[in-house]
Amino acid sequence: MGYDFSTDDVAFLRSQTGREALRLADSLALQPDSLMTDIGRLTAAYPGRQAALVETVSCRRRAVGKLRDPHRWLLTSDALQQATAYPVADHRAAELAARYPGATVHDVTCSVGADLASLTQADGLGGVIGSDIDQIRLAMAAHNVPQAALARADALTPTSAADVYVADPARRSGGRRSFRIEDTAPPLLELLTVYAGRSLVVKCAPGLDYRLLRDRYGFAGEVQIISLNGAVREACLWNDPRPGVKRRATVIRTDGSGFEITDAADDDAGVDDAGEWIMDPDGAVVRAGLVRHFAKAHRLWQLDPQIAYLSGDHLPTGERGWRVMEQFNFSEKHLKRRLAELGCGTLEILVRGVDIDPDRLRKRLKLKGSAAHAVVITRIGRRGVMFICEEGVRQR
Repeated sequence: MGYDFSTDDVAFLRSQTGREALRLADSLALQPDSLMTDIGRLTAAYPGRQAALVETVSCRRRAVGKLRDPHRWLLTSDALQQATAYPVADHRAAELAARYPGATVHDVTCSVGADLASLTQADGLGGVIGSDIDQIRLAMAAHNVPQAALARADALTPTSAADVYVADPARRSGGRRSFRIEDTAPPLLELLTVYAGRSLVVKCAPGLDYRLLRDRYGFAGEVQIISLNGAVREACLWNDPRPGVKRRATVIRTDGSGFEITDAADDDAGVDDAGEWIMDPDGAVVRAGLVRHFAKAHRLWQLDPQIAYLSGDHLPTGERGWRVMEQFNFSEKHLKRRLAELGCGTLEILVRGVDIDPDRLRKRLKLKGSAAHAVVITRIGRRGVMFICEEGVRQR
């Protein structure tokens, strides 16, 4: 849950004395074996502020890689968990600027300002407004993103005449992460209703059942599934979709090899036996239901029409794959014997469509060699199959 900040805490942390106190706190290890001693030093120097100082520095350290310049941010633990990673926030801000040039964008659930920071730095927007019902987070946002115009307001009560609205409803229920449409705060369906007829972008949990949102609740916009460096981060709802686009996968990679693909692309990909390579498409492509579209775009094919593994005689640039050495019907006994013959000691196990726990299987295989290999275990029709492969590589 983290420390419960007060407005007085935030005011102190923003003061000159607070900045000095944070420098002292940041010089301390704040590790389990030193924490009592460290807190004692902070209590002696800044009585009554030690908890706020420890929490702030701990959040800043956890924010490395997620927020730009995290050492200057004021944060709560919950706000940090939900904050958008800056490469994703930058990408969205740039897209907003491209789709709505000159627009004023209002983040109606701005929290501590992770998305606001990217919006204020995007070229082409006319202005940025942030609001939140939580006065503590709003005070932190004023410190983190001083360029934005801020106000305390309920997201379900429109308070500006902005051109575009952005929302990131909380996705936790009873202290646990929830993917249910009904468990967001403010409620997702109410947000969509309140801002109907206006340009609205809503960041949602990656596990959002967007098919249910369409089929039961009539959402007619564009669903964007976003991944960052291989991890699916969010589902983003755009209520004014581009013509012909209902689903989109946005693959962001900090090495520059990212891409986008939509359901407007051709999906006439075939199904065939394994070629030279097997690859597992990025999770955003899978989650968006665009596996066939991706396959067609890169001259690949599926091994089974119901399974996401793709195969081909080449790997697309930026993608990771496994060169096929041998194919067998699945047999754990045969796999163990063949890996021993190959001198395999390090094994990557990939599983789709079959009920096998990779970690338990690896233990049972009792690998003892020095070579590195991979095994892809899947289902083709009703038949379990396995592909022994070379170690995985990424195409540059």
